[in-house]
Amino acid sequence: MYATLIAVAVLWGAATGLLVPRAAYRLSVDPEEAWRDVCPAGHPFTGPARGWLGLARCAPCGVAVPAGGPGHHPDRAHPAPAAAPPPTGPAAPSTLTARPLTAPVVTALACGALAAATGPHPELAVWLLLAPFAVLLAAVDAGVHRLPDRLTLPLAAAASGLLGVAALLPGHAGTWTSALLGGLVLGAAYFTLFLINPNGMGFGDVKLALSLGVALGWYGWGILFAGAFAGFLFGALYGIGLVVLGRASRKSAIPFGPFMIGGALLGLLLGAFTATPV
Repeated sequence: MYATLIAVAVLWGAATGLLVPRAAYRLSVDPEEAWRDVCPAGHPFTGPARGWLGLARCAPCGVAVPAGGPGHHPDRAHPAPAAAPPPTGPAAPSTLTARPLTAPVVTALACGALAAATGPHPELAVWLLLAPFAVLLAAVDAGVHRLPDRLTLPLAAAASGLLGVAALLPGHAGTWTSALLGGLVLGAAYFTLFLINPNGMGFGDVKLALSLGVALGWYGWGILFAGAFAGFLFGALYGIGLVVLGRASRKSAIPFGPFMIGGALLGLLLGAFTATPV
């Protein structure tokens, strides 16, 4: 039973992860730009949900859809020749979307780990539903340093509502009240950091903190603190590594969303592993 649960979670993560690259490509635009509607070769996206659901490669031409960085709009030009050198710097495609198989692998591993730690408890369904959107947000932020409102705000509402349903079911191992308070507290903490240093903390991070705080708060204040701290630790280590390698300066901006999400995942795994069912 337990092994079957993990296997199903891994398959769910792999299947939903296949849909991440296209959505990440379409969302990876500057704030004032409209979402991308065509592939790099100019073919309109078609399929379910007005073309938002689909694989990474365009069906008519077979061209993959990498997420471009700021100022990089492949949908307005022909794809680069195969011999062209890969882009570097801020305009480089994010790892998750430049390699279409990376997203399903990452999502599958995250879902499998969550299933292994959570077990057959109602909140596992919530984590599995939210995981692909977290990977999508990480991919977009890694590519263009942006966390779209289309994802962050609905994700906070969905996390609150779904955990409210989970709290009504037998065998849950968290508290809905602490989840809601966790979202408010972590969101307020990030908002304070944004007011103190707007250049160092984006407002998208503040909105992402709402949903991550709800998820972490489900398991209590200790897990909320651990997950938030892990995110800052991961981001700091990454920044220090870039400086040591000479790839960035102390004032260089880095996308913080992936580290927030990674820290929250670690916190959820810890919370689920140590929680006692109600």
